[in-house]
Amino acid sequence: MVFVIIIGFMLLSMLVGMALKNRFNAYTKIPLRSGLSGREIAEKMLRDSGINDVQVTCVQGKLTDHYNPANKTVNLSPEVYEGRSVSAAAVAAHEVGHAVQHATAYPFLQFRSALVPLVAFSQQIIQFVFIASIFGAFVFKGFGDTALLIVIIAQGAITLFSLITLPVEFDATRRGLVWLNGTGLTYGEEHTKATKALGLAAMTYVIAALSSLTLLLYYVMLFMGRRD
Repeated sequence: MVFVIIIGFMLLSMLVGMALKNRFNAYTKIPLRSGLSGREIAEKMLRDSGINDVQVTCVQGKLTDHYNPANKTVNLSPEVYEGRSVSAAAVAAHEVGHAVQHATAYPFLQFRSALVPLVAFSQQIIQFVFIASIFGAFVFKGFGDTALLIVIIAQGAITLFSLITLPVEFDATRRGLVWLNGTGLTYGEEHTKATKALGLAAMTYVIAALSSLTLLLYYVMLFMGRRD
């Protein structure tokens, strides 16, 4: 039953991802009345927010936009960096929203950043344990239970990261949309489309969090079953 739910989340994630790409592609064709590019919008939002130590850069790829708190850079994909569309404005403002979070010491962003090394380590541990348990279960008595407990702890860290990501992403979207609306850079139908695009993007994080939580509960139930 749990595997069916996990597969369902995977399929739902694929569908949302496809819908997100289609919507962004459609909104890329809708020009902004202001005529500003994603780079110009990002730089203006940074200035308006009193942030002078963050650089806006262009990175290769599609939907690769992100904020890097380590070197304080807002990294925009080419179609967002150079684009002068509703989708470019929405994405640029969202990513600057993360920069504003960083500048104002938003606690959830700080917590998520602190978890990054632990999550990377946990992912490696899970892969190692799954491989090692294939051989170790035949050598060490009870290794299977120990391995499963390690996986639960590691998956718990990954799930916590997924859950903490939700308020970070939703808050960045809120900050970006409020600024766009307040400056009038997206108005009327433009703002409605920007809101829909970022709302759909946020759904990918919700699905990922639910999927991770379901997998954690499955491991816990499996472990408890072994203890009975």
